[in-house]
Amino acid sequence: MKMPSSTRRRFIGGLLGSASFWLYSDHKVWADALAIGNAGPYAPRYFNTEEWRFLNAACERIYPTDAHGPGARGLGAPEFIDRQMDTAYGRGELWYMSGPFVSAPANLGYQLSLPPREVYRQGIAGAEAYVRAHHDGRSFADLEAAEQTAVLKEFEHGEMALGAVPAHLLFEQLRQNTLEGVFSDPLYGGNKGLAGWTLLGFPGARADFMDWVNQEGAAYPFGPVSISGETA
Repeated sequence: MKMPSSTRRRFIGGLLGSASFWLYSDHKVWADALAIGNAGPYAPRYFNTEEWRFLNAACERIYPTDAHGPGARGLGAPEFIDRQMDTAYGRGELWYMSGPFVSAPANLGYQLSLPPREVYRQGIAGAEAYVRAHHDGRSFADLEAAEQTAVLKEFEHGEMALGAVPAHLLFEQLRQNTLEGVFSDPLYGGNKGLAGWTLLGFPGARADFMDWVNQEGAAYPFGPVSISGETA
């Protein structure tokens, strides 16, 4: 297996501990839903057509296809995000969502009244309006890849508001959820074919590692396995 470039490995190395979606326990429900969804092309449940185009394009720019493997679209990250929006996480039911809602330092946590699904809904609408105003009426998905990357960098570092959503907040929501989709268990719709885990050499949901605990530096010989039993 070819190892990822040092740049890509550094980029992903610090992000794998943030997956908010790995701890859901009702695996059978997700497995059944995923089996039904895999019977044909995925149809988004939450995002409308314009939002879905934006999401697919933005996810692919955050985690693009390269010589080391598929990008976010090929790995199913947009599908993973769409499925999240139909959960307690997407509806903000896992968070404290009562006021007051004030501007505060980042170390004090999330301060807006919007759950993740509304961050996307309102943020994407604002992003599309911003892009059309600055790119001759074109939508984000119709821009060239380099233009899309430049727009996302503007959002990441900018102070502009996209409707009620600060641009940097929309970018961070996209970045976090995209990486979660790329490296989550395939049970939740992303990491198609376990390609994200294969890229990292991550063994997945294997139950027994005791034979390898003290073999420092030894290559682990087994491929990844999903919670559902899927193997790469």
